[in-house]
Amino acid sequence: MIIDEHRQWLINFYKQREWYQYSPFIRLNFLMEEVGELAQTVRAIELGRDHPGETSQTPTELDEPLKEELADVLDQVLILSDKYQLDVDELIVQSETKLKKRFHED
Repeated sequence: MIIDEHRQWLINFYKQREWYQYSPFIRLNFLMEEVGELAQTVRAIELGRDHPGETSQTPTELDEPLKEELADVLDQVLILSDKYQLDVDELIVQSETKLKKRFHED
């Protein structure tokens, strides 16, 4: 699925559940929550967990939570970009242009 198609699907999904109505400021808090969950997942992969009652997971078992949390972060970024009416393709070009200019790459 192309990113623009997913973004449109996501917007419709959020609107059906009345989640889209939240302001960008509140949406940013949701993004931070998802980034925190991503950080926990990366920590578990890189350092492991030492938590009573939790069983150890294999690297393969940790792949799924990593994909899930990265997708959650991406979804929040897509919704936030829509709130500001920013084109995702333009954001990608902006990122690439900035890095090429900063590091003198053509």
